Amino acid sequence: MNRITHKIYIYTLVFITVFVFIAMAVYGRNYYLTEVGLRHFHNQNEMLKPTGLIGHGVGIIGSFLILTGVFGYMIRKRIRRFSRIGYLKYWLEFHIFLCSLGPVLVLYHTSFKFGGLVAISFWSMVAVVLSGVIGRFIYLQIPRTIQGRELSLNDLSGIEADLYTELKEQYHVDDEILSRMNEAIVSLESRESKNFLFHIFQRFYLERKLKNQFKSELKTQDLSGKNLRKVVKLFKSRTILKRRIEWLSTMQRFLRYWHVAHLPFALVMLVIMIIHVTVAVLFGYKWIF
Repeated sequence: MNRITHKIYIYTLVFITVFVFIAMAVYGRNYYLTEVGLRHFHNQNEMLKPTGLIGHGVGIIGSFLILTGVFGYMIRKRIRRFSRIGYLKYWLEFHIFLCSLGPVLVLYHTSFKFGGLVAISFWSMVAVVLSGVIGRFIYLQIPRTIQGRELSLNDLSGIEADLYTELKEQYHVDDEILSRMNEAIVSLESRESKNFLFHIFQRFYLERKLKNQFKSELKTQDLSGKNLRKVVKLFKSRTILKRRIEWLSTMQRFLRYWHVAHLPFALVMLVIMIIHVTVAVLFGYKWIF
């Protein structure tokens, strides 16, 4: 999957999730805004209540997507027999998609009415989704091959050297500009904050500012518009790589802590979901089957 195809793939997954959320909100806005005690008299009640045609259906589909996303990714990651079926990176992205769209559908299945044991499962699901967003950020800060293997510091140093060589030898970027930009990148590393969360936002802001400064200085060189964009992109890649090298041990430690926090919520959600589905089937709530 090339870069453009991959972007289209990601944007499509995001679009589907956002579209489903908005479509359900628009279709059932009057019903969901009606007080719980009065919904029985609403003309959409038979369709949107948790046991209704749509309400029950989105719950089944949402649960199926969550289970597929969780166990599909676990099987691909843990069982060696499946290790050659697609790149782990793409499996992770599809896992995130299924485990984002699934909770959206489950949310509408509840019709925003939470209580009892199911409420524990729902809020565990919310915790899983939110922690998943955090985990995705941490995961992206640890450089990997497309197969999902973590890169070592030696690998990263080699990639950084290649980027520098490409800027200097292929695009003939002025030594003075490269020297100033190197000093600026090093200065980013020295700007530490006691609050690491603040430091993250500060680092992204300073990197963006530095990229714009570098782009402005490059305009004094004889570079075509196409080559200018390529050089700026290379510089951005080098800046990101330096940040990931600096944060590597910290992010690896955070990822270990994240797994400890993420897994219990996922287990609670899955166990209660299975109990809920089993009880619903035993009581005869079988949707259209």
